Formats: sequence, C-alpha cells, structure tokens
Amino acid sequence: MTGAVPSRHHEIVDDLRHQITSGSIKPGERLPSEAGLAARYRVSTVTLRRALAALQGEGLVEKIHGKGNYVRRPRRKVMYVGGWGTLDPWTAAEPKLRITVRHTTVPASVHLTTLLKLPTGSRLVEYTCLSLEQGTPHGLARIYIPRDLAPAGVLDDDSAYREAATRFAVLGSSPATIRETVCARSPTPDEASALRIGNNMAVLAITRIATDATGRVVEAALMAFPGDRVDAVFTAHHVLDERQAQG
Repeated sequence: MTGAVPSRHHEIVDDLRHQITSGSIKPGERLPSEAGLAARYRVSTVTLRRALAALQGEGLVEKIHGKGNYVRRPRRKVMYVGGWGTLDPWTAAEPKLRITVRHTTVPASVHLTTLLKLPTGSRLVEYTCLSLEQGTPHGLARIYIPRDLAPAGVLDDDSAYREAATRFAVLGSSPATIRETVCARSPTPDEASALRIGNNMAVLAITRIATDATGRVVEAALMAFPGDRVDAVFTAHHVLDERQAQG
C-alpha cells in the first residue's frame, strides 16, 4: 500500500497537467473541489492535495485562499533594472500593475545590522512594497532605512518618494554606490505567503545596499520575485583606459 500512493499521485499530476496544457481546462478556470477531485480519482484527499501541490510548484495551478484551486493565467513578467535599483519605469507604469506600499518602525535584526552596519536593535523604518497584477503578486520588496535618515511624506499621494516606492527604487537621497547581490533560492515562509507560491518554486532574490559618499549605508532592500515572473537586466559599462586611448 505504501508504494501505491506515489503512483496515484503522479497519475493525477500527469492527467491534470495534460488537461491544462491541452486547453481542456482553460486559464483562469476553477478546478473542482478537492473532495470532488479525490472522489473522481478514487484517492484520499491527502494524495489529491499532494498532486495539486506539485502542479502549484510547476506554476500551472494556484490556490486562492477561501476560493479554491485555479488554472493559472500566463503571467506577464516584470523587469528589474540592476544598477538603477528599480523596476523598469514602463513596467511600473502599466495600469494593470498595482503596487501597495506600507511602512512601520522595527528594531534591526541581526541580519539587518550586518547589512546596514548598525548596532543590534537600532530603529529602522521598514517599507513593504508588493506589486500585483489582477490580484496576483509579482514581486515583494522590503526596504529598510535608518530612522534618522527616513524621508518624510514617503506615502503621501503627491510625494516624489511614493513614485520611487512604487518602482521598488532607492527611497533615500541619491547614493554614491549601489551594490546588488542576486541569487535563486527557495522562498521564506513569509515570501511564499505574500507571493502566493509554493515552497518548491524558486524565487529570484536581490539584496541591494545603497551607500553615501562617506561610506555610510543609507538603505538596505530585500527583494524577492517568483522566478517565472521577472527578468533582471544588468548593464556593465567598460571604462576605457585613457593612456590606451591616447596611444
């Protein structure tokens, strides 16, 4: 009996995947209830949920809390422009893309004190930015600024800072340097919840550190994008040696 569960689980995944990719079940269509699907395939709800979790991990199905499981519509990707530290302006200006911004004051965790080079427990202003398209999250940014450097009026409707926040951009004064670290990894539980993705779907994680001319870290941003919903573009500028140019 133990070996039968994985077999049925894979059969369900293969059958539902075929129905979705062949168009028998349309994008945006709600799947039958979990109890109904379990009865159809003659399996337990545990086995059925395991199959649905696999389809969610593949990006074919998304579970909306309180509503059920739906076939995912193809998602337009957002673009993150490295070096400028922002979502592409055209992407951010799309009327279908809505970005919510909220802020709070938090004590610096051990990780943040390392990034910002501050004593543990230092007060930081945290800005949480979440981009959504038709209710589906595309990206999450948590931007941290030392409390004494946090600009006033960031969330005012007529604030230039609010425009920066809706592009995940640097919120403080113009930094002298921006350092970005990029990696692909599994989402944290908070990221998986906010982005509504499975724990087995990879996210593109970007850590951005902004430093002023004196070397003080003025901002740290932790960003996460579902791997299938973002393109990150980084441009390198070659500096020509003047001596070679003159020769």
